[in-house]
Amino acid sequence: MFITLEGIEGSGKTTQIEHIVRFLEGKGRRCIATREPGGTVIGSRIRSILLDPECRDLHPKAELLLYMADRAQHIHTIILPGLAAGRTVVCDRYLDATLVYQGAVRGLGPEFAGRLHQLVFDDLQPDLTLLLDLPARTGLNRAIGQIADGSRNQAESRFEEEALSFHEKVRTGYLDLARQNARRFRIIDATRTQNQVREQILEVLSVFIQSSIQTKKQAE
Repeated sequence: MFITLEGIEGSGKTTQIEHIVRFLEGKGRRCIATREPGGTVIGSRIRSILLDPECRDLHPKAELLLYMADRAQHIHTIILPGLAAGRTVVCDRYLDATLVYQGAVRGLGPEFAGRLHQLVFDDLQPDLTLLLDLPARTGLNRAIGQIADGSRNQAESRFEEEALSFHEKVRTGYLDLARQNARRFRIIDATRTQNQVREQILEVLSVFIQSSIQTKKQAE
């Protein structure tokens, strides 16, 4: 099973992954928690370029191709081997982030970014995507506060330095994707407390796992 988490800066994805893995392993599922960019040794070097605030002049096409390079390494060294071994892979950001950030917001087009994914990665899609949704101003304020208190790395703050309008477009892009892919997406209200968000997510996972088991039995 391949599960991804998406959302704007400050939506709490990294925090919730720990709870997801603990819950799934409690159900007897072996898990791999990973992220994009930077889920591999090589990817971590690419991440340092992509998120460095000094790289603010990075061209959108260069940005897109760096994310694709990170994903190529990630898919072939972490995701596919994990899935082949029967693991549940839980990933902080994946394809949908590219469709939104570089496709919709940077102006390259979600269709263009999607075609590249189809060509290069055989259109590998998640089974379930959790979109942690909240107003852009709320998320950005959280992220900026985390940079100030040291819980978020200032050396990786390139996107946090974007204008509020940028983050509002990102949120809109995610919600559009969720509507277009309603069978895969589940929208989580990330304005709530961490515990409340966790409970929403675990409820979604419980229903999804049960549905998957029933579908498998019917297929047999």
